[in-house]
Amino acid sequence: MEPLTAVLAATLALSLGALGLIVLRRGPGGPPKGPEADAPAARALADAEREVDMLRRSVELELKDLRLSARDEIEKTSEAKKAELREAERRLDNRETRLDAKEQAHAAREEAVQREQALLAERDAALDARERSLVAELERVSGLSAEQAREELTARIESEARFESAKLAQRLEQEARDRAEESARHVICTAIQRIAGDYVAESTISVVSLPSDDMKGRIIGREGRNIRALEAATGVNLIVDDTPETILLSSFDPLRREVARLTLERLMADGRFHPTRIEETAAQVEQRLDKEMREEAERILFELGVRDVDPDIVGLLGRLKYRLSYGQNNLAHAREVGILCGAMADELGLDRALAVRGGLLHDIGKALTHEAEGAHAVIGAEFARKRGEDPRVINAIEAHHGDVPPATKEAYLVAAGDAISAGRPGARRENMELYIRRLKDLEQVAGAFPGVDKVYALQAGREVRVLVDAEALSDEACGVVSRDIAHKIEKELNYPGQIKVCLVRESRFIEYAR
Repeated sequence: MEPLTAVLAATLALSLGALGLIVLRRGPGGPPKGPEADAPAARALADAEREVDMLRRSVELELKDLRLSARDEIEKTSEAKKAELREAERRLDNRETRLDAKEQAHAAREEAVQREQALLAERDAALDARERSLVAELERVSGLSAEQAREELTARIESEARFESAKLAQRLEQEARDRAEESARHVICTAIQRIAGDYVAESTISVVSLPSDDMKGRIIGREGRNIRALEAATGVNLIVDDTPETILLSSFDPLRREVARLTLERLMADGRFHPTRIEETAAQVEQRLDKEMREEAERILFELGVRDVDPDIVGLLGRLKYRLSYGQNNLAHAREVGILCGAMADELGLDRALAVRGGLLHDIGKALTHEAEGAHAVIGAEFARKRGEDPRVINAIEAHHGDVPPATKEAYLVAAGDAISAGRPGARRENMELYIRRLKDLEQVAGAFPGVDKVYALQAGREVRVLVDAEALSDEACGVVSRDIAHKIEKELNYPGQIKVCLVRESRFIEYAR
């Protein structure tokens, strides 16, 4: 539009210029005067008209060109828009075609699913009919109805389950007994000292009298095999010196010393000294001591009038006979706490039976601290809970060291009785506990290595004897393990002087002549 405007403006300017010239030639008062004035004006007018005509034609041509250009541009734009619309329409058609195909496929799948459902329904009906016919046939053949057969099958399964559970319980009981016999040698005793009242004075050394000095040679055996077998079976160090007719048994564990003493006495009475006989005798002595510990626990229960105690709890209570706490015998301590709690309950008008029962059983967890991690009060309470003990007694056991708040007045009496029995003059001694703990740590460090079967701390912690599995470790590996044990002891433990690490590897070959 801008070129067209410029052409019109130029044409108008020329026309105005020509008209102005004509007016000037004629003068302001009217037409020009004379013929000489008309000729130039006519020529100028003719020239102006020709120029105007030429300009008009030029403008018309230019206007025609502009119209054509505008029409071409509009047609191009229109074609582009039409092409875009056609492309959009094509995409919509394609999308609609795909949607139609998907809808048809979905409809086909629905029809297939409906057919499969109908087929499954028919099969279910056929199977139900077949099942009913089979049940009817089974009832006819067996002469029992479905309900009777179900009851008989349930009774048979119940019988088999009872039998299997009895076998499992017997196996678990045997495994627990085996583990108890094995771990009995590892029970850690506390400081040993002289105590007041009816407590027995304990020592880390036991003296065994011999009928003659000739018996020392038989106990030692050829190349020391008998004495090594006895030490390996009992975990006690035998000291044979120049003292006439005497052998010393050294161990921090009273139960181990008692097993060794009784084993040695039986062997001297029998007269047969060889490794197999020594092991058999040691096993028999351990069984006898287990029986004696249970009988001692039953005697104390009868003395204090405590009834209806689970047999497992009775056995655990008896094991306290050979366990010391800061030099105080745990079974005697438990008996004393029971007596104190009963006396205080009578004075305060509380439940005497509950107080005595809680006081007697409050430390049963100490017999399990070598088998489980945690405080002995919590371990003992959990054991009593599993054996169906009275919840009030369980609370007294768990609360006597403040692990949980006491729930009954009798629980407070148990805590007080424990403090009275442990705190009276001469009952306990603190420095021995550190000594026993050092021996226990020594056995634990050596026993943590793979292939180690048994570990015993001997000679008051100056020697640790390690028995290894001959099948798990070779002779070369034993040298490496002994060095590793010595390095770990140097790194983790504090001890005076030096500790001898003695590693023993023994292979046995057994054959039978038939």
